Amino acid sequence: MGCPLNLPNLDVTRLLRQYGLHPEKSLGQNFLLDENALRQVVKAAQISPDEVVLEIGAGVGSLTRHLAENSRSVVAVELDTKLIPPLKQIIGHYPNVHVVQGDILALDPVELVSQQEYVVVANIPYYITSALIRHLLEATLPPLRLILTIQREVAMRICAAPGDMSLLALSVQVYGHPEIVTHIPANAFYPPPNVDSAVLRIDLFSSPKIPPAELDLFFQLLKAGFSQKRKTLRNSLSAGLRIPPPATETLLFASNIDPMRRAETLDITEWNQLTSNYIAQFHSQID
Repeated sequence: MGCPLNLPNLDVTRLLRQYGLHPEKSLGQNFLLDENALRQVVKAAQISPDEVVLEIGAGVGSLTRHLAENSRSVVAVELDTKLIPPLKQIIGHYPNVHVVQGDILALDPVELVSQQEYVVVANIPYYITSALIRHLLEATLPPLRLILTIQREVAMRICAAPGDMSLLALSVQVYGHPEIVTHIPANAFYPPPNVDSAVLRIDLFSSPKIPPAELDLFFQLLKAGFSQKRKTLRNSLSAGLRIPPPATETLLFASNIDPMRRAETLDITEWNQLTSNYIAQFHSQID
């Protein structure tokens, strides 16, 4: 696996001034400056020398340099057109880095990496976290693993256990195993955000825990179950799925789930059983 190198510090604030730039709050730009934190991100990724990395939110290349030193190649995606010139200045002497200006949510990863296996490394603003994770996990060609520097609270929610589950946690855990590798304080960024961050690693399963043909209904049930968190599953599923409460009770009992439980207490195995029984019980309506 790749070994993080002691690269010289990159003076990001000076580089931005050189190009007459400043962090765009509307884009959630917080540049990771701390070299130790950058090395921790690379270590968490466990990149081998023959792997391809898809970096999202390359900024001015602070992390890109480290990724280039440890991988076969890096596809560095950056949304902000104004950052492309300084980014290319910093990584210009790395022939294994390809810069792409664009919105990752509008791009197909397979068209970027053009191969069967790749790793995603990203320092992303909190407001696109959920959308980005789902975009990558549901891609035609999903990555082997994701290493995301995100808001610490969001990372903790993603890693939640039954009793404190959420729609976000289940949406991730059906595809892979999430783990918080390390924490990064706010002062490691420029400008420092209002909250601390965490490095989240998601190792994807070879196939989702829910049969692919049932995933749409699985998410439909999740959304219904979590639509009214303070209510029991009997009530939230009845309202969300528009089925009578007695039919919901029958569905839940058939799945060995107490109708008085709440959505956050169920694990994926129980949601899987619930999905299968929902298909069986309401097959004619689904078709």
